[in-house]
Amino acid sequence: MKIQPNTDVFRPKWYVEQMRGWSFKTYMLLMLGIGVIIGTTVSSPVNTISLVTMVAAIMGFTCTLAITNAKPLNGVLGLLSALIYIVVAINARNYADVVLQASYIVLLDLPVLLLPAWAKDAEKHIHGLNASKWLLTLIFFAVVTAALYFMDTKIFISPRPWIDAFAGSIGVTGSLLCTLRFREQYYFWTVQGIMSIILWGVTAFQGDANLTLFITYILYMSNDLLAFTDRNTHWFH
Repeated sequence: MKIQPNTDVFRPKWYVEQMRGWSFKTYMLLMLGIGVIIGTTVSSPVNTISLVTMVAAIMGFTCTLAITNAKPLNGVLGLLSALIYIVVAINARNYADVVLQASYIVLLDLPVLLLPAWAKDAEKHIHGLNASKWLLTLIFFAVVTAALYFMDTKIFISPRPWIDAFAGSIGVTGSLLCTLRFREQYYFWTVQGIMSIILWGVTAFQGDANLTLFITYILYMSNDLLAFTDRNTHWFH
């Protein structure tokens, strides 16, 4: 597949087009999510980290809704939010989450920005895993989990190695399935949402982050459930 930068991202009209054609429920969820993220941020002590976390959370949440609606907008928003999340995760010492955000850039964002053919009519190329591909997926997941746990305990010392590594490996696996357009990615996104809620809830409880990402991952999980139930989205309907 030919590498060719998507020059549409420099046209303001493209962003307007990308926000059209979403399901009504995702529009409602978007407005609710932005309000909750801003409200959570301003109700806590406001500092530089909390403000950049808020910006990343809004872009990241919009990115997940764009994926659900099969819109290439996720490439731009995902790239920008992932770069900020990396800074936040390093500050919180959740190092597997740093790897997870980097995997989002490589597997989800760059293909959209550099391979226009990959993003074109994405909803027409959705398919499912068979038994052998499920086995390969689980092997991949196990290897990534082991590698991230080793990193969190031997290279960088994370206060939450098991939670961090497990949440990270689920997300890396889900992003790979998304790149390959497998609908089963949403099983992984749902479990990853639960684990990220736990990870950032524990992180906030231990004083290494505020509650914004904890709330944001609850919103991410609501988007995952919408992908299963909203008949106006493409992944399962």
